[in-house]
Amino acid sequence: MSLTDITPAIIAAPPARRLRVVPVRRRARTIATFAAILAMALILQSVLGNPRWGWPVFAEWFLSAPVLAGLGRTLLLTALGAVFGFGLGTLLALARVSSSPLLAALSWGFIWLFRSLPLIVLLLILNNLGYLYETVAIGVPFTGITFASWSTTQLMTPFLAAVLGLTLNLGAFSAEVIRGGILSVDQGQHEAAAALGLPKAVQARRIVLPQAMRSIVPTAFNEIIGLAKGTSMVYVLALPELFYTIQIIYRRNLEVIPLLMVATVWYLVILSVLSVIQYHIERHYARGALRSLPPNAFRVIFARLGLVALEPAPQPQRAPVSQLGSQSAARLDGAQDGDDWTTRLPRGGRIEIRDVAKSFGNLRVLSDVDLTFPSGSVTAIIGPSGSGKSTLLRTINHLERVDEGTIEIDGTLIGYHREGDTLFELDEREILKRRIEVGMVFQNFNLFPHLTVLENITEAPVKVRGLGKAQAEVLGRELLARVGLADKADAYPRQLSGGQQQRVAIVRTLALKPKVLLFDEPTSALDPELVGEVLGVIGELARSGITLVIVTHEIGFAREVADRIIFMEQGRVIESGAPEQILNRPQHRRTADFLARVL
Repeated sequence: MSLTDITPAIIAAPPARRLRVVPVRRRARTIATFAAILAMALILQSVLGNPRWGWPVFAEWFLSAPVLAGLGRTLLLTALGAVFGFGLGTLLALARVSSSPLLAALSWGFIWLFRSLPLIVLLLILNNLGYLYETVAIGVPFTGITFASWSTTQLMTPFLAAVLGLTLNLGAFSAEVIRGGILSVDQGQHEAAAALGLPKAVQARRIVLPQAMRSIVPTAFNEIIGLAKGTSMVYVLALPELFYTIQIIYRRNLEVIPLLMVATVWYLVILSVLSVIQYHIERHYARGALRSLPPNAFRVIFARLGLVALEPAPQPQRAPVSQLGSQSAARLDGAQDGDDWTTRLPRGGRIEIRDVAKSFGNLRVLSDVDLTFPSGSVTAIIGPSGSGKSTLLRTINHLERVDEGTIEIDGTLIGYHREGDTLFELDEREILKRRIEVGMVFQNFNLFPHLTVLENITEAPVKVRGLGKAQAEVLGRELLARVGLADKADAYPRQLSGGQQQRVAIVRTLALKPKVLLFDEPTSALDPELVGEVLGVIGELARSGITLVIVTHEIGFAREVADRIIFMEQGRVIESGAPEQILNRPQHRRTADFLARVL
């Protein structure tokens, strides 16, 4: 058969049908599944088919009034113990991570003591507190002045002793759970929040704790479940919660097993409800940490019943205000109305660094640094790793305290106020206010992963600058449009590429309209293909009049955008000058050697 005979047949062949895909059969898994089903059936048959379990007695007492009253008391003790216990644990955890040695020591001592005491011992001590202290009084310590007093025996009822004991016990254990969650938050998140000037309370509530909750929630619910079961310990106080009520009943009718099964099933119900709550709380705090959230359990069930769609209807997407221009041109299309968006940024601040020195222990990282950055200038700092470039940058906005010397922006010290020849460090609140004028873009982006792109941008203008939320959102969307990310406003950082994340980080800083903008290796965490996206934005800012200080290894970029290049090594400024002079005719031998290796 010739090729000419085959060709018509190929042309005339009907279109290919969609092929059915058959997954590989895994016999071992199938056998294990049947074995598990068989084991479950045997267990159910042995339990439900054995009359000695006393299921009629179980049914008689399961919903009886005494049992339900005991269940209610158990739930109340669990709820009160959880609320007060985690409230106390939060305070103890914050004290342990505070910078006050006394607070940290007191917190550690409390945790050490109440984690050591068995719960049953603690309950008995509290119930017998009247033997140690006849009265409880409110007054002025050490003066004998009393405003009110109560009899300890009458005040410390069994119920109060139970709540207090469960609170103290859970508070000690939950403090370490919460502290572990706080410590799990990356240090860059703390620095990014501080660099934006967010108040400490806002940092804790909006930035740190929401991220810490991903680590806290699983262990915290273990503690709550343990608390629900631990309420059975209050039987020593003759308090009729669920387990004590069951004990009273089976001591009267001698039906021990059926009554214990009543308690068991109710504890299983409590655990199941808590597990469902835990699942949905974990799902809530997983926003931004996962590219796609696990399905909502209730929605899956309702979808199977045909009541709702499995996926919510997609929201209409806002049309982007503008698109990113050609990366090869390294310039943004900045016009909705034809204006240059960078002209609306504030006038750049003048930075004066005088005789600055900084050490970490015995390691001297900055020595006698003396520099001036004129208003509106663009300065690139280059040098080998470990030369002190990033540390110098961080001292400008007081993320690092200097050991000697001063740094001023437009004549204002960032971290201190001066009285004669003495510098007094400002309190944290005042430092945060002054830091607003000094924006910083980090090497690893440090976007807040649990907030959307728009929320990342609007958080500081609302909390720090006092903008209304609607006004801040308009500003945020406009800035996103200027860098070609208008359609990413509702995305989470993890859903963006590295170049997109860095552009969002720049926009987040610009939204505060700082006088000075610091860039710490803004492209070092990016793939080479994404570097151009970020350098295009920085290049546009370099023509805006804002003062830029850029630590970078991108020598070609430094040549193009910088007014001046500074070369540093071993914490010292080795050479400083115009790009053409530093890169083509370096005066210092060490500068020439470095450039010979990197160019």
